[in-house]
Amino acid sequence: MELFMMVLYVLPLLYIFFLLLKLVNQWRDQRCYILHYECYKPPDDRKLDIDLCSNILKRNKNLCHEEYKFLLKSMVRSGIGEETYVPRNIISGREAASNLVDGILEMEEFFYDSLDKLFLKSGNISPSQIDILVLNVSVFSPVPSLAARIINHYKLREDIKVFNLSGMGCSASLISIDLVRNIFKSRRNAFAIVVSTESIAPNWYSGKDKSMILSNCLFRSGGCSILLTNNRSLKHRAMLQLKCSVRTHLGASDEAYQCCIQKEDDLGLRGFHLSRSLPKAATRALSENLKALAPKILPLKELLRYTLVSFLGRKKDSSVSGEGKAGVNFKAGVNHFCIHTGGKGVINGVGKSLELSEHDLEPSRMTLHRFGNTSSSSLWYVLGYMEAKRRLKKGDRILTISFGAGFKCNSCLWKVVRDLEDVNAWNHCIASYPPNDQANPYMEKLGWINEEDPTSLKAP
Repeated sequence: MELFMMVLYVLPLLYIFFLLLKLVNQWRDQRCYILHYECYKPPDDRKLDIDLCSNILKRNKNLCHEEYKFLLKSMVRSGIGEETYVPRNIISGREAASNLVDGILEMEEFFYDSLDKLFLKSGNISPSQIDILVLNVSVFSPVPSLAARIINHYKLREDIKVFNLSGMGCSASLISIDLVRNIFKSRRNAFAIVVSTESIAPNWYSGKDKSMILSNCLFRSGGCSILLTNNRSLKHRAMLQLKCSVRTHLGASDEAYQCCIQKEDDLGLRGFHLSRSLPKAATRALSENLKALAPKILPLKELLRYTLVSFLGRKKDSSVSGEGKAGVNFKAGVNHFCIHTGGKGVINGVGKSLELSEHDLEPSRMTLHRFGNTSSSSLWYVLGYMEAKRRLKKGDRILTISFGAGFKCNSCLWKVVRDLEDVNAWNHCIASYPPNDQANPYMEKLGWINEEDPTSLKAP
């Protein structure tokens, strides 16, 4: 009887003990580390210099003088230099007649270059150890999937968890990271690879709709492969630790949903329509994201200030939801800011909302200048710039912010685990950035468009 009573008392205690142990283990496993990342630098024979840009303009027989001048003005204001990269079909003059092979070639050049270097950097972590593969390419989805091509090439395991994302736009890499983080919650000591890029080869717009030719001025070839783990024993080898992520989606709003959308123009030519309501949607998405993010990343002192300012702001119709700042100092919880290189206006807008200095914005501006808008991978080129400039020290906190069609704003806060100084894709030019002479090369070499006789602009 006494034994029975002892068991009766002990069993609930044991149950509670093991339940607490399980909760502790789950909490301890809520880790997500980046071990390595590799930004892709295409070969020099894919550079889009001013002369090639001029030839592409002249090859487009659908453009009139007004559209030429509009393109020149857009390129002058874009903040993009003349060393960005485009696919081979555009180099060879076949942007208006791309095929399936062009799209696959563009993807495979990036996949195998960046992943080979990633596995080389990772040391003793081989392809056979990868548990999770997440690939994001928004506007190119062949069969078999692009993820399947990677699995076949590197002979990954049969039980690998594979996710092939499409249509996520420029926010896709942070969405992929968040997906990996959630999978890590139920899978211990796992390795994951995120492959983030965009397909330009079959998606170059050859029409004349002004809202659609803007994408040609901004989007360029690039990509990034990222190796992640939740294995605590590998923390000493990690570069970054994910502290939190916030995803905001305004797809329920018709205006936000339609502001950045793939469609066909009146001639049946496919491209990306960017509406005038895009800045409004981006501002609202950023504001909503910051409201959810601030309590997660700000210290208590600033959080109390944030709450007070938000309350008073509502009284004055000047809350955080209006401008994204309202006196809130996000630098109190963040040392560095990785802003999506969606364009000069995007960088300026986020910088104004967060009250950032030119020093804070320099990595994003220089990435836009050197590599252009590489869509979902652009954040990692910005991070690479900071690393190459040796700005990232142990304990620093980095905020990555991206926007995407839908309309979406996603953010992640990272903690630097050790001092970082790899030059990555910037190794060939980091010493020359920021450039002393920032004169716009497009105005210098293409300014003749403003004075040219409209009838002479057509290609023979």
